[in-house]
Amino acid sequence: MKKVIIIGAGPAGLTAGYELLKRKGYEVTVLEKTDRIGGISQTVRYKGNRMDIGGHRFFSKDDRVNQWWQNIMPIQGEPSLDDKILNRERNFARSGPNPEQEDRVMLVRNRVSRIYYSKHFFDYPISLKWNTLKNMGITTTIKAGFSYLHSVFRKLPEDNLENFYINRFGRVLYSMFFEGYTEKLWGRHPREISADWGAQRVKGLSISAVIKDVFKKLIPGGRNTNVETSLIEEYRYPKFGPGQLWEAVADDIRKMGGTIVMNSEVKTISTENGKIKEVVCMENGEEKIYKGDIFMSSMPVNDLVAGMKGSPIPELVEKSAADLPFRDFVTVGLLLKKLNLQNQTKLKTLNNIVPDCWIYVQDTGVKLGRIQIFNNWSPYMVEQPEKYVWIGLEYFCREGDDFWNMSDEKCIQMAIDELVKMEVIDRTDVIDSHRERIQKAYPAYFDGYAHMDDIIAYLNTFDNLYCIGRNGQHRYNNMDHSMVTSFEAVHNIVNDIHDKTNVWNVNTDKEYHEIKE
Repeated sequence: MKKVIIIGAGPAGLTAGYELLKRKGYEVTVLEKTDRIGGISQTVRYKGNRMDIGGHRFFSKDDRVNQWWQNIMPIQGEPSLDDKILNRERNFARSGPNPEQEDRVMLVRNRVSRIYYSKHFFDYPISLKWNTLKNMGITTTIKAGFSYLHSVFRKLPEDNLENFYINRFGRVLYSMFFEGYTEKLWGRHPREISADWGAQRVKGLSISAVIKDVFKKLIPGGRNTNVETSLIEEYRYPKFGPGQLWEAVADDIRKMGGTIVMNSEVKTISTENGKIKEVVCMENGEEKIYKGDIFMSSMPVNDLVAGMKGSPIPELVEKSAADLPFRDFVTVGLLLKKLNLQNQTKLKTLNNIVPDCWIYVQDTGVKLGRIQIFNNWSPYMVEQPEKYVWIGLEYFCREGDDFWNMSDEKCIQMAIDELVKMEVIDRTDVIDSHRERIQKAYPAYFDGYAHMDDIIAYLNTFDNLYCIGRNGQHRYNNMDHSMVTSFEAVHNIVNDIHDKTNVWNVNTDKEYHEIKE
């Protein structure tokens, strides 16, 4: 029986534990630093309402992931609360559970995310629909068009994120929709950030792709070609948020004989002769040692390297790992009587609120980055969805900075002030509020990241160590990509494969995540 120690009870760690326990011959222990399951895919409960930390669409191009999710939580076979009230038609699963009667169920939801800029809604990602051109105005549209043409014939070297965006969208659209938001998200100007981030998150999307798609649809039969792809229109979502699914996986792991230790913070990783020997954790103020044959780490790479004791660490690796940057995350939940934003779409919603799951806030006059509308993720996230609107205001910051250190009261008041300034809400419509702070939510692509290849090469020298997940690989992965790193790592473990290239190569393709043929 091989002992496997897994660091972190987020999507990557739990997927790895679950997959190993399905095979015989593995004793699995998962060590979780906090008292919550799911990492940033957790769901926070507050007075009968639930908050999704960061927003998580359950959609993947990898059929293994889609099937895995469905095995844990089957797709609805009957209408949900809002489907029933609004008489919405869905492609329900045959013989699927009824979400009005059962809890372990995935809902089918509409994918709606838009940009709110200068008090107008724009498609996200940006498109060339008539509404976009109308909201931009004729003068800005012409400027954007000439700016884009200039970028077509004069390509900039893609040695930073700013040039990456300008090459694909032109300088005018870049300054409107990318420059300010990117600086909010990362706390750095795009010219200071590696183009790797854009290559990973934007990928095949560009104005040229949008233009091709427009003309393709004008040509008879063009709609049926596979030259370009389109954004997904639906996704799956657990009845009570993403944390519900990962809590269910944790329960299944325990039932299969696995151990999950909460409030167990890994402090030291002991190494010897190219292997990890044991980890030392702090649990309730006391040290506890976990020995193992195989170690899987989804803890932040900087903490992993800093905790390694025994074998010498190259100076470049040690310094670069310590300099790997993150953005931390604050979300403010507001319970409201109503939103001032008008639903001008054809999509029906409870109380006719706007249908968006996310609203990206490009306005540089506010610190606010995104607005989540939890009613639209799932009506069961809100205690009284027919009466109130429950939203999450997302802010990006750095742990220890002035915003992070604000009191709950001041932070919530600032969030309300910004929404009032944007004319999104009236102050008198706020009923209740709650704040959450999340450490190391977003691995960043600057500073020590320049030597990430050297860090990876060093970590790969430890034969029994597998780095998985978003923070475990310091890569801005989606949830499904984090899971696939675990699939690949488990495949290598079970088949005694020592080359970890497949684990590190997850999500390095050049195609945008949320598109389909």
